[in-house]
Amino acid sequence: MIDHISLTVADVAKSKKFYDAALAPLGFVEVAANENFVMYRHADGSVFGVSKGIAAPIHFAFGAPTHDAVKEFYDEALAFGGTDNGAPGIREKYAPTYYAAFVIDPDGYRIEAVCHAK
Repeated sequence: MIDHISLTVADVAKSKKFYDAALAPLGFVEVAANENFVMYRHADGSVFGVSKGIAAPIHFAFGAPTHDAVKEFYDEALAFGGTDNGAPGIREKYAPTYYAAFVIDPDGYRIEAVCHAK
């Protein structure tokens, strides 16, 4: 299990707007922030944060409780500056129940939301 993920971003304020919107459907809430960082926590204890710095290429996925949450993640991410990298849908090449959406955040990180439920 991953305890936390922290990314460096060029613009903390822009990233905060993006992640506030994109992570809310997945159950993350902001727990701390200032002009140099923002931190989110999930009810399961997982922590995700961003801080000011130079962005580096990476891909990671957040678990989503439902297909609707995946769709909402995707819609919110695009509305707040994300770029489409794969619309919500089943990805049978991974698994028969692998329902995911892919976006690129304002710093170029490849972010996925995935639900494994039927």
